[in-house]
Amino acid sequence: VMKLNPQQAPLYGDSVITVQLTEEDKVEDDVVFYLVFAGSTVQHCTSTRKINPGSLETISPGHDCCETVKVALCASREGHPVLVVAEESFQFVQDEAYDAAQFLATCAGNQQALNFTRFLDRSRPPAADVDFLDEKVALAFRHLKLPAEWNVLGADQSLTENIPRETLMHFAVRLGLLRLTWFLLQQPGGRGALSIHNNEGATPVSLALERGYQKLHQLLTEEGAREPDSWSTLSHTVHSGDYSVKHHRGLGVYLLTAE
Repeated sequence: VMKLNPQQAPLYGDSVITVQLTEEDKVEDDVVFYLVFAGSTVQHCTSTRKINPGSLETISPGHDCCETVKVALCASREGHPVLVVAEESFQFVQDEAYDAAQFLATCAGNQQALNFTRFLDRSRPPAADVDFLDEKVALAFRHLKLPAEWNVLGADQSLTENIPRETLMHFAVRLGLLRLTWFLLQQPGGRGALSIHNNEGATPVSLALERGYQKLHQLLTEEGAREPDSWSTLSHTVHSGDYSVKHHRGLGVYLLTAE
């Protein structure tokens, strides 16, 4: 039996999983280990890297639904057939970051909901928590299947830019969420949101300035601003038909997903 730690991961993936090998699986250096996750509609295969003789490390794949899947640890060695050396179950779950991303995506044009999010501001979380929140919610947002007509400003495109209102961009900037702000900037309506004033007359750009968020202000105003560092910038995905291959440069791990 191998031990997976943790034994569950959020739907959007990209968290580190450690695999503890049993005594008899601690083998020579020429053995390559893979994990195969068998979901009901998609399968994933991930490469691993050795941390020490008894443990491996990999990245959890992004999955299409909440469910418990079988994970097989496969060992491959040149000139030998691929062996399944251990099996374990693993759970894909919808966590708070996923819930938050879903909530934010659905309330893009909803003034009541957006005004409600402002009360988060009064209980300013510590910087480390903001960073964690930013990372997770941005990853989750990337994983959501947003409808084709989705827009940062909501569905009602008849609203002109000079009607004062809260936007998702105000929300992201007010909390100092760099990665979420970057993600929203790339979406339809993202750039348009930058010039919208809320009821106090603040735009996302003026909020960033007023809060002293220099990096964020640069992100919003500089021509060649680059994407903030995150797990998603460390990984590169290539889609081809029913397959996608992701390379996580941070750990040097590959993930293959097949429908």
